[in-house]
Amino acid sequence: MKELVEYIVKSIVSYPDHVEVLEEDAGEGDIRLNVTVHPDDTGKVIGRRGRIVQSIRTVLRVLAVKQDVRVSLDVD
Repeated sequence: MKELVEYIVKSIVSYPDHVEVLEEDAGEGDIRLNVTVHPDDTGKVIGRRGRIVQSIRTVLRVLAVKQDVRVSLDVD
C-alpha cells in the first residue's frame, strides 16, 4: 500500500523528491500511512475541498478490503 500511495502522490506533486510515505502498524489489522510533501505541494495532494485525498483514501480502502485490513491516510 505504501508503494501505491507513493506512486500516486509523486505523480501529482511538483517536487516528487520531497515525498515521504511512512507506514505504521497500528495493531489489530490497522495500518496508518503518513504522507509528507513539500509545503508548496500540500494543496495539490489535498485538492479542492479534499477531493484528491478522499479519492486516494477510496482506492486504499478497496485495496485494504482485499487484504482484510483497515487503513488510514494522513497528509502533513
